[in-house]
Amino acid sequence: MKNKTPIYVTRPHLPPLDEYLPYLKEIWESHVLTNNGQFHQQLEKELCDFLGVKYISLFSNGTLALVTALQALRITGEVITTPFSFVATTHSLWWNNIKPVFVDINSKTCNIDPAKIQAAITPSTTAIMPVHVYGNPCDIDAIQKIADDYNLKVIYDAAHAFGVRKNGESIMQFGDVSVLSFHATKVFNTFEGGAIVCNDAKMKQHIDDLKNFGFRDEVTIVAPGINAKMNEVQAAMGLLQLKYMQSITDKRKEVSLYYRDLLQNINGISFMQDMEGVEHNYAYFPIFVDSNKFGHTRDELYYELQKYKIFGRRYFYPLISQFPTYRELKSSRPENLINAVKIADEVLCLPIYPDLEKASIYEIAEIIKDFSS
Repeated sequence: MKNKTPIYVTRPHLPPLDEYLPYLKEIWESHVLTNNGQFHQQLEKELCDFLGVKYISLFSNGTLALVTALQALRITGEVITTPFSFVATTHSLWWNNIKPVFVDINSKTCNIDPAKIQAAITPSTTAIMPVHVYGNPCDIDAIQKIADDYNLKVIYDAAHAFGVRKNGESIMQFGDVSVLSFHATKVFNTFEGGAIVCNDAKMKQHIDDLKNFGFRDEVTIVAPGINAKMNEVQAAMGLLQLKYMQSITDKRKEVSLYYRDLLQNINGISFMQDMEGVEHNYAYFPIFVDSNKFGHTRDELYYELQKYKIFGRRYFYPLISQFPTYRELKSSRPENLINAVKIADEVLCLPIYPDLEKASIYEIAEIIKDFSS
């Protein structure tokens, strides 16, 4: 029987409205809406404590945080990155007049393959921009060794990786900076929003200058900055969301485990397992469709689910390297990105969010099972 209510790939967690209203009342009474207000300052402090990082700078969205991170580190020339991500990763390079150089991914983690990075380094290379895809930590040690050997900066796109830890340590504290997204689709959301994590007080000051037009004080401009500040309404939402993060993660884990149980014996369907030593946030539940074994392509399954008003997403298809802006780059050639091309054609992220009902998960799994041949 077809669903009457659509099930989308995600649905943002919203805390009880009656708990949010007192924050709004305080904002209304103070008339402080932005410009480093009390909730902004409080959220930065609480996020540092929650994430286990030294410094964090809040932004109005994750894309502006990426653009600013590149400015703060004075990145130029070429940056080695992954084609398997959301377009904002590479767009941030383009907006800074930086040439992206794509290398292939590891087929098991979907993250950039460190073994491919070294061959892509040229005299113009200044940085590496890896992505913790689906919240799975990159091979941090291997990437850092390459960066150290060639004197390169490392900017982690950690949009998927809020709260993820490896061997008890926050993966946010690796690299020169890590960039977060707090978009409505993310595990932790402030409606829109983002942040840059860094390990140095001087760098945080520089980032804060850049996101506020370059103002150091009322009459002093220290850099050609932009306006990328998080407002008080967003910050208040973040403070409230933090109170629910353990519950959110626990519920997402339950959804993920139930999917694994239901899908494990369907021929041609595979999915990721938890990585050893990693505390995951269960941001996504990607499955991979082997059409030869499953009997149908990923796209055929994608459209079959839509008949039942179930809307997964092909994260990430097409590859960034296949978009018009980037497809003429030498590094965009499919023969250089064999794993990425294959995964992009096979991946389908199923709906996952804290209050997704077990009955809905079961129905999704049954549709997939019945569709297989």
